[in-house]
Amino acid sequence: MPIMLDNLDFTVFIAYVIGLLCIALWISRNDHKGDRNTEDYFLASKSLPWWAIGASLIAANISAEQIIGMSGSGYAIGLAIASYEWMAAITLVLVGKYLLPIFLENKIFTMPQYLEQRFDGRVKTTLALFWLVVFIFVNLTSVLWLGGLAIQTVAGVDWMFGMIFLAVFSVAYSLYGGLKAVAFTDIIQVVLLVFGGLFLSYLALTQVSNGEGVIAGFKVLTEKVPGHFDMILSSDNPNYMSLPGISVLIGGLWVMNIGYWGFNQYIIQRALAAKSIQEAQKGIVFAAYLKLLMPFIVVLPGIAALILFPTLTASDQAYPSMMGLMPSGIKGLVFAALVAAIVSSLASMTNSISTIFTMDIYRNLKPNKSQRHYVHIGRIATLVSLALALMTAEPLLGKFDQAFQYIQEFTGLFSPGITAIFIMGMFWKRTTSSGALSAAIGSALFSIAFKFLWPELPFMDRIGVVFILCILISVLVSLIDKPSDHDTSVHMDTINFATEKSFNIAALGCVIILVLIYSTWW
Repeated sequence: MPIMLDNLDFTVFIAYVIGLLCIALWISRNDHKGDRNTEDYFLASKSLPWWAIGASLIAANISAEQIIGMSGSGYAIGLAIASYEWMAAITLVLVGKYLLPIFLENKIFTMPQYLEQRFDGRVKTTLALFWLVVFIFVNLTSVLWLGGLAIQTVAGVDWMFGMIFLAVFSVAYSLYGGLKAVAFTDIIQVVLLVFGGLFLSYLALTQVSNGEGVIAGFKVLTEKVPGHFDMILSSDNPNYMSLPGISVLIGGLWVMNIGYWGFNQYIIQRALAAKSIQEAQKGIVFAAYLKLLMPFIVVLPGIAALILFPTLTASDQAYPSMMGLMPSGIKGLVFAALVAAIVSSLASMTNSISTIFTMDIYRNLKPNKSQRHYVHIGRIATLVSLALALMTAEPLLGKFDQAFQYIQEFTGLFSPGITAIFIMGMFWKRTTSSGALSAAIGSALFSIAFKFLWPELPFMDRIGVVFILCILISVLVSLIDKPSDHDTSVHMDTINFATEKSFNIAALGCVIILVLIYSTWW
């Protein structure tokens, strides 16, 4: 049943849409000094401050599958699903400390560009084409599909019209201004997302405690559904296949997180656009603390919904059901926060698609064109990618009960190999191009083999096992292969891994918080 938004809710939502578009246009016009070059458009003129980087990282990451999906998982599984968010916080700190300095020292636009510098054009082109396929037919389609369904659930608008609205909205504020317009408007999106989510959590806990307050509500949850506060699931838990016990701390989740936060173009592009390495690292650690906060915004309302709405037919109805409890006006604001998360992710993905296509594919075919021409091609790539995603979303995702399952199954084929390629390329100079390609191919072959031959192996553990095999095959092929005539490896003695005191203190604080969380609900 759709949640009925009244006139005040729609007024609040429309005001948000118009306000965001006006701000994005103002940022774009203010920044427009003559013709934009590719660095201006794709990397925001390398001028992003830490607070814009941190906010934009979270806005790019959080979308309908996180808000509705994780809230639904909170309803079905409990707080254990928060491991995806909390372990990501530690991953971000490691990315800021050990990976960002390498990327920024090499002054790269894209992840495929780095692979060309380290290996050769074969590796770059192979991975660039792979990322384009995944971004368009997995990430973009799933965000549009889930976003359209979310709008249908909340506002009663047909899912197709919802998808078209999201696509047009994201284009309207990001196409002209590029990454800078996306990053600075993301600040507004994240503020709205955080405060809207915190208000929903406050309302949920207050409802659970019959008006006695947040602390009392949290106590009621821990007493009535104590099993939903087990952070490490035992093997006899029905959800063990989704979150296989101790593996969330030492297993395949690390591979997934490092691949996502360290080598995913539409995520790391914000940090590549930083004013300096110090600003990038501050932004990364700011994003880490926002990740620590996310479970309290999206998972807690799902657990509360188990008390307030125990007879839901599907767990993903938890978040929309909680929104139905909100007063007029506030409901429109939280709906705006949900849409904000979706369009931020769409804008981030399309910007990265246009960057990879223009800088890694098109520029190789047409190398002597003007900067203005490349920016124009990037904008066309944005529109084409959205059109393809709109046309294929329903055929690709309509047959899946859970869109998140579609995302995991497809990206899980290749993510171990991609993480292995980057790790080996960065930290073992003997790795060859053939060794890198063998890891990429082996990742798909091993993943498919394990899926059918060892179906009882949890997905997360499969990722870890395949990653180790990709490392081994990369080492074996590289040792057999003839070394390159010239040294293409990153010279670590030229990379400065030192971090400022403020970064180190913030990183330590992040670790302490996580130790306290896991020791409390082990």
